[in-house]
Amino acid sequence: MAIDGLVIHALIHELQNCVGGRINKIYQPNEHDIRIHIRAQGKNKKLILSANPTYPRVHLTEGTSKNPMEAPMFCMLLRKHCENGIIESIQQIELERIFHIQIRQRDELGDFNRKVIVVEIMGRHSNIILMDSDKKIILDSIHHVNASINRHRVVLPGVEYITPPEQGKMNPLNCSEEQIKELLQKAEQMEEIKAWQFILNNFSGVSPITAKEIVYRSELPLNLTLDAMIINQVQQQQLINTFLKTMKKVIENQYEPTIVESTDKIYFNVLQLTHIQGKTTSFDTIHQCLDEYFGSKVERDIMKQKVGDLLKLLQNEKNKNVKKVKKLNKTIEQAMDADKYRIYGELLTAALHEINRGDKEIEVINYYDENQEKIKIPLNQKLSPSENAQFYFKKYTKSKNSVSVVKEQIEVTKQEIEYIESVLQQMSSASITDIDEIREELMEQGYIRKRKTSNRKKKKSNKPSLTCYTSSEGVQIYVGKNNLQNEYLTNRFADYRDTWLHTKDIPGSHVVIKSTEFGEKTLEEAAMIAAYFSKAKESSQVPVDYTLIRHVRKPNGSKPGYVIYDNQKTVFITPEEEVINKLEHCIK
Repeated sequence: MAIDGLVIHALIHELQNCVGGRINKIYQPNEHDIRIHIRAQGKNKKLILSANPTYPRVHLTEGTSKNPMEAPMFCMLLRKHCENGIIESIQQIELERIFHIQIRQRDELGDFNRKVIVVEIMGRHSNIILMDSDKKIILDSIHHVNASINRHRVVLPGVEYITPPEQGKMNPLNCSEEQIKELLQKAEQMEEIKAWQFILNNFSGVSPITAKEIVYRSELPLNLTLDAMIINQVQQQQLINTFLKTMKKVIENQYEPTIVESTDKIYFNVLQLTHIQGKTTSFDTIHQCLDEYFGSKVERDIMKQKVGDLLKLLQNEKNKNVKKVKKLNKTIEQAMDADKYRIYGELLTAALHEINRGDKEIEVINYYDENQEKIKIPLNQKLSPSENAQFYFKKYTKSKNSVSVVKEQIEVTKQEIEYIESVLQQMSSASITDIDEIREELMEQGYIRKRKTSNRKKKKSNKPSLTCYTSSEGVQIYVGKNNLQNEYLTNRFADYRDTWLHTKDIPGSHVVIKSTEFGEKTLEEAAMIAAYFSKAKESSQVPVDYTLIRHVRKPNGSKPGYVIYDNQKTVFITPEEEVINKLEHCIK
């Protein structure tokens, strides 16, 4: 769901503690988002401004982001005009989803310059604009809008900034009971609409979910039509009283930031959503609420976009190989009957004088049967008697010779399925960076066509990132989240005296205890990590093998991440996410 004007109002109120703060750093992690690091009231704060078409938003965040090596041009411009600047004010425009951040900065000559960062939260038309405070001239924006896109206004460098057109709605924080009654009287001439739609259509800053909540708190049905309510004076007064009471809370900044998880959707609001059934989580601030809602949702959707095509590709490859194994097994079953074809050939040779071209079958005595029973042999009508006999001899020879080849193909195909399953398992717990590495691995393995790159060679890091946990005994435990990381961890990073762990006969991550001295608790926690980052994550009593690195080796020509090992011992462990989350971890 989208942010409405009331949410922006709450955000601006909470952001007032950033006024007077200094902007230390500005980053642009992607084409839609700006992150501003602020030092205010003795604390460091991270403010995210997003003009994402799907998830436009603004809030303080505790999350981190991966920033590009070279900052985009808009980010460089923001740094030039805003870094080391002081935030003078943060103001919302009426009750719209637009607000201005006024910044004062000294230039090279020591003079004060004032700039304004304009944030417009308007769905796919959202934008972040930097403009001169006095002349209202746009310096640049994160999204350029020319006349072919929007005839009302353009958003380009050097153009005067024009505020988005007003919607002609009333500000609900300034309206009186008489004004609401006037709007109701005018609405009598309108088509039949619901009461909550009346609120939505006539008051700015109110979203459908907020409008429905006001109607529900008025103890009125959500499907109540406006014409029915206007006739009933009691219901009309109930709605007006509840509306004014709700807006009074907003004016007094009495918010109840809430996330509700219903069966089909997740909602957030500055009001407690009593009309929606589901798991409700309350927050102290709207920033915490939005950080929780968008932080997980945006990452999930980015992951969904990144892995969607990979999942489909790998699943198709797996299904194709599973069918291939079935066909190969059927070939072996047929090959096991090779002696039958030899017998057919010999019996036909002995009975050539009884066969005529064009016969569909012949019944002869089976001299290889103890009871000398008669047997029917199918014939090809287009072949001569002699050619029919030779056909069965050739089929016998082909079947006999194919068994060894088919068994090799089955083994290779099973390894292919095992590899694909391991990649699918890794994707289930991978981060965005891990997915990029998995995609690179699949390109190297020929599953994905390599993209054309520029002539400039990019320096490729040969050290993938590893996730490191610290056990309760203070010992470091490293985990590979994909096959590139597994290869590097096991074959290059780990010492031959370190302990290596992996789930027994179950696709999963390589885990290394980076120490020669550790207790049972560290071994238990490392085994739990290995079980957690495996296909058996949801299972109990998962078998985990452990051995020294020197007993782990990679066969020549095998797939990435594939190893064989010996001298192992096995422990059984039940993965517990809470235990793993308590272990300190970082990316190295």
